[in-house]
Amino acid sequence: MRRLSGGNHLEKIMQVIQDIKPLDIRSMEEMRNCLNNLTKPLGSLGMLEELPITLSGIAGHAAPKVDRKAIVVMCGDHGVVKEGVSAYPQAVTGLMMDNFVRGKAAINVLARQAGAEVQVIDIGSMLEEVPKEIIKKKVRYGTDNMAIGPAMSKEEAVQGIHIGIETAFDLADQGIDLLGIGEMGIGNTTPASAMTAVFTSISISQLTGRGTGINAAGLDKKIEVIERAIKGNNPNPMDPLDVLCKVGGFEIAGLVGVLLGAAARRIPVVIDGVISGAAALAAYRIEPLSRDYMIASHLSAEPAHQFILNELELKPLLNLEMRLGEGTGAALAFPLIESSTRIFREMATFEELGIPAHVENSKEKNEA
Repeated sequence: MRRLSGGNHLEKIMQVIQDIKPLDIRSMEEMRNCLNNLTKPLGSLGMLEELPITLSGIAGHAAPKVDRKAIVVMCGDHGVVKEGVSAYPQAVTGLMMDNFVRGKAAINVLARQAGAEVQVIDIGSMLEEVPKEIIKKKVRYGTDNMAIGPAMSKEEAVQGIHIGIETAFDLADQGIDLLGIGEMGIGNTTPASAMTAVFTSISISQLTGRGTGINAAGLDKKIEVIERAIKGNNPNPMDPLDVLCKVGGFEIAGLVGVLLGAAARRIPVVIDGVISGAAALAAYRIEPLSRDYMIASHLSAEPAHQFILNELELKPLLNLEMRLGEGTGAALAFPLIESSTRIFREMATFEELGIPAHVENSKEKNEA
């Protein structure tokens, strides 16, 4: 665990971190043996075989299920939007929150198809009148402009993480088996790129993408703003909380908490694109064991995302050149994850066909 410092709720967060345990190796081996005895060549289903092995290690038994699924969408606004880093005005955050409530956003459509509920949390939007269907956990009305000072205080970052932990715990208590994470916040690819740059030491120009679709001049401006924010705030890469409070966002802090809380309760979390990826990288820097509970849904078109996945050593299930966010990649990955659990439950074994499993396995080894 990396150094973590802060104010209120810190003791609770430290206890949650201590509750994150390694994957259950025995259950993983049991699942691997189960998969090897199914009517197929060894390893022929690729990542669809890796998934249930990971899920078994997370669950602590070789019969993991993903019957109940939920996607958490954290919403927050960013003071850095004042620097002209987005193609859309800040008001769009609130408009999209209303769209989530009406069930008309992309995440709603894809979550319905995947059989997942969507939980929308206002953790830091500028919206004063929040729709009643949205869970109100606002830390503050948007972050400060990180280009001229820290985005938030350490106490606020800790509060955001704590809100995420509580969210994960509440969903665990409701019987959720599989979590996806997403976000909404105009301008949030800027803090995500900044955090990634600090954690990886990769150049900002390599990491920074067009976000909502800014032009070439806008991209140059965005890179300059991130450089200014990092130079002015000087976040300590060995202190994830320092990075989060200086160049992060409230929705990112909330997602860090969801990741840590879910890992403590042994629930797999499917990460989405670059913003949830930045949260995943921060959670990993806080407690490396949390990475074992993460599943990468897709590879975002935002350049920082590939570097994030490389750092986490996670392989994405999909590559659809998406860059929307909201948890859409997680929703698309849910059916694949469910398919992986159906394989070990519903496929026949070689023994059931009257073929000794060791014959097929030996053939595979000889051909190799």
